[in-house]
Amino acid sequence: MTSTAQPAVPEGRKAQPEHLGHVIFITAAAAMGGFLFGYDSSVINGAVEAIRGRYEVGSAILAQVIAIALIGCAIGAATAGRIADRIGRIRVMQIAAVLFIISAVGSALPFALWDLAMWRVLGGIAIGMASVIGPAYIAEVSPPAYRGRLGSFQQAAIVVGIAISQLVNWGILNLADGNQRGKLAGFEAWQWMLGVMVVPALVYGLLSFVIPESPRFLISVGKVAKAKKVLADVEGEAVDLDARVAEIEEAMHREHKSKFTDLFGGRRGFLPIVWVGIGLSVFQQLVGINVAFYYSSTLWQSVGIDPSSSFFYSFTTSIINIIGTVIAMIFVDRIGRRPLALIGSAGMAVALALEAWAFSAKTAAGTLPSTEGTVALIAAHGFVLFFALSWGVVVWVFLGEMFPNRIRAAALGVAASAQWIANWAITASFPSLSDWNLSGTYVIYMFFALLSIPFVLKFVKETKGKALEEMG
Repeated sequence: MTSTAQPAVPEGRKAQPEHLGHVIFITAAAAMGGFLFGYDSSVINGAVEAIRGRYEVGSAILAQVIAIALIGCAIGAATAGRIADRIGRIRVMQIAAVLFIISAVGSALPFALWDLAMWRVLGGIAIGMASVIGPAYIAEVSPPAYRGRLGSFQQAAIVVGIAISQLVNWGILNLADGNQRGKLAGFEAWQWMLGVMVVPALVYGLLSFVIPESPRFLISVGKVAKAKKVLADVEGEAVDLDARVAEIEEAMHREHKSKFTDLFGGRRGFLPIVWVGIGLSVFQQLVGINVAFYYSSTLWQSVGIDPSSSFFYSFTTSIINIIGTVIAMIFVDRIGRRPLALIGSAGMAVALALEAWAFSAKTAAGTLPSTEGTVALIAAHGFVLFFALSWGVVVWVFLGEMFPNRIRAAALGVAASAQWIANWAITASFPSLSDWNLSGTYVIYMFFALLSIPFVLKFVKETKGKALEEMG
């Protein structure tokens, strides 16, 4: 999600009240891709232990099956933009919806571990496509006066998707009497957890047939009359449509198509600003945030909490994630990006230290004493809160704003790729690290949270209130 200061907008450029409801509907429909992004990313949390038992695999192999979806994410994110420029934003949404549906059905009905991994890669491609096409489409159909607020729908949809996936998992587990491999209508509970995603994927696909194509794409392929109709629907009849089309055409001709080679300069390889973007992306993941969304149920069960309670705590953590995201959306333009990042880093470091201390008391029987168990639960929720109100939102704001215009697209692509790689590294390594030393694993994450503080202070410049033309 990006957030930029919007210039004053002439009255005619603002969506009229009778059109604003239509714009919100279009935006919400496109943001269903974000919902599926969050849902598919975290729904595996409820199936980890069941998959381990079903296929009798160790932590290392299990981790690869969980993390392999991130390879698909990188592929989907890297290709979505170019495909959208050729066939349109709506067609890419429809392709993503089909991939989500196929992935959900395949993951719920795997023949073996290898094809479960294959379906997860397919779902990852859909996630990557949704992560790119949703924000791009929303920005292109939103009236300038409302673009910032409507753009926040994508991030809000992601965190709601995470929460709903955990709520559904918890509900299915209770229907199966607390057994992840318990039978419901002939299938094991974990299969239902993965298969239920068919429902929102179908909704996403159907909604894509009732929302308009982006006016920017329509103009790029010469369908100016259709573009004018869409602009009239979203910005109002009073808008000078010929002027708006001319404005879009001029902006498209003025754009510099950034290339990968533009990112290099000097002996350090990438330009310094690109390294800063990569650093922000990597630190966002190295604090271990996705452990909370991919493995929290397994984590709590590993310290003696029963499955039903562990699933419930995964859901409450997701609610905290939503609350933190709302806080960030309120304050990111008020107090700035750097202060929020520093507050989040300090808060995460303290929370991770408390988790490390609590997990160090794990007994030979695999449980935590009462006091340490309470501290671990509170600290885990605190960690997610501090991440969500800072790095969860701020990094995407920085990445959307910090690069010079001439390299923005290419630099953002490199930084996002670094984020997926770091995400994969944490996701793939956690099961083995936790088998080695759970407390030590959280000390590692705490170290990265602490290290992010001097990184922000030394290398990251505030972007609040600056025009994009001032960056770099």
